[in-house]
Amino acid sequence: MILLQAPRGPLKADISLPSSKSESNRALIIQGLGGGGITLDNLSSARDTQTMIRLLESEGHVLDVIDAGTTMRFLTAFFAAVGRDQILTGTPRMCQRPIGILVDALRELGAEITYWNQEGFPPLHIISKGLPLRGGAISMGGDVSSQFISAILMIAPVLPGGLALTLTGKITSRPYIDLTRRMMQHFGVASHWEGATVVVPEQTYQPGHYTIESDWSAASYWYSLVALSPGSEVFLRGLREDSWQGDQQIATWMTHFGVHTTYESGGVRLTQVVPDRPDQLLVFDCHDTPDLAQTLAVLSAATGIPVQLEGLHTLRVKETDRIEAIRQELARFKVAVEVEGTTIRISGTAEPSPSVVNTYDDHRMAMAFAPLALRQSRLDMQGHEVVAKSYPEFWQHLEQVGFKTSML
Repeated sequence: MILLQAPRGPLKADISLPSSKSESNRALIIQGLGGGGITLDNLSSARDTQTMIRLLESEGHVLDVIDAGTTMRFLTAFFAAVGRDQILTGTPRMCQRPIGILVDALRELGAEITYWNQEGFPPLHIISKGLPLRGGAISMGGDVSSQFISAILMIAPVLPGGLALTLTGKITSRPYIDLTRRMMQHFGVASHWEGATVVVPEQTYQPGHYTIESDWSAASYWYSLVALSPGSEVFLRGLREDSWQGDQQIATWMTHFGVHTTYESGGVRLTQVVPDRPDQLLVFDCHDTPDLAQTLAVLSAATGIPVQLEGLHTLRVKETDRIEAIRQELARFKVAVEVEGTTIRISGTAEPSPSVVNTYDDHRMAMAFAPLALRQSRLDMQGHEVVAKSYPEFWQHLEQVGFKTSML
């Protein structure tokens, strides 16, 4: 457990953000499929990415992805495509996260995959018989995790005849699908939309180089910190105005909370300005950017600005049930959270509370709640080490701007 105490006065800092694990993990799979000549710089220090690197290099038969959902899904498709016989497992929570939709799609392409325990969930066995997968045309629900879709798209060009992937229903987290296609294009693989179908002809990944951008999801916590600290100015290194990451949306949404973004050479500068307090409920559709939901929910509670967050259907099958986790933890601070289907509405201002914030083994719960320390005399947090999943340097960076952290 950690005790977090906020500094007095504005935050002034120059922060080197962690690299995007979304870009890093895609780049590593593409590199693995490319057959040489692909070089990468600035890979993420996040545990998810380091796990991906370790498992790609491993010669073991049983591979443990720990709690890395992206790693589990991307490697399932990758190993099936390259013909590696592997067993993939993970933490108890990882083995509760569904993967059946991806496995069914791979089976349609000729993969032989079996489940060790519960049907549709890890652990699973990818069985290699030395036969290549086949291309063709398949369908997947567009409202499933975009990681399933990206996993299939990245192996599509190495399938005989390529692939036509039709997405049915409303497409979730489309920016992540676009990110995948842009990274594929960077290494010479063309794809295009035909209505609701992504067409990827058979082709070869080309040699090339890519430098991973900093992580806009990580940046969102600094937006929240600046919003809650008058007079603050923070420079975040490694972010691009022409970013491929969907969570860049935070720069637009945070104007409602008084944070101005200036794009400069080498990164972005955040400055706090006095916002006009909204005279009506702020509504944010997180359908494309679900990882921003916790940041917005806690900031709403800290400022007392009511918000409605929509499009949260994937949040119940993340590292934890994030909708329930938000509701329970904000209740500790006497903030009401109304839940209706995949929509939550937050109203009220967080009151000082001696309660301990639980993180539920969810890195984003820890980082989203940390800025609340600026509105509390102290903030006790259980399971603070979970930030290693995506932002290992988070607590050190907070200390850099004057926060005090103490182990309890």
